[in-house]
Amino acid sequence: MATEFESMTSQIATLQSGASVSGDVSQFISFRVGEEEFAIDIMAVREIKGWTQTTTLPNQPDYLLGILNLRGTIVPIYDLRCRFGLGLTIATRTHVVIIVSVLERTVGLLVDAVSDILTVRGDAIRPIPDMERQGSTQFFSGIITVNESMVVLLSLEALFERAVAALPDLAA
Repeated sequence: MATEFESMTSQIATLQSGASVSGDVSQFISFRVGEEEFAIDIMAVREIKGWTQTTTLPNQPDYLLGILNLRGTIVPIYDLRCRFGLGLTIATRTHVVIIVSVLERTVGLLVDAVSDILTVRGDAIRPIPDMERQGSTQFFSGIITVNESMVVLLSLEALFERAVAALPDLAA
């Protein structure tokens, strides 16, 4: 299993070097949370790793599972299922943590599984329908269609704007 994540992380690093992206094309990492498919910009992804137990911190929101030490960097781990109001994830070995850089911080996203690397033309990204922006919809930045399924693009900046700002500076 570790080899699979190392391979995906290596593939991401190669793609981030810009070797295969040109023009109005974006790349995303897609993943599952429950039965839904989401994606984030590949440029934010630093690493993909299997679930490991975290150290909990007192008085934190339910969606902040705790922290882990990733080669000397203390990384807060967020449960996206809980962040989206779908209940807590009971994490097992089959769950995955996507390590991302957002708002000058490194955080981990607990997801059910990583699905694919998507290469998408800019005109294929559809806007979020005009609806009330409450709950988790405020974190969505667009929708793409992949094999007749819809994949919701997440804005990491919107997702962690308040959550990261509320965290103590753990690196200090």
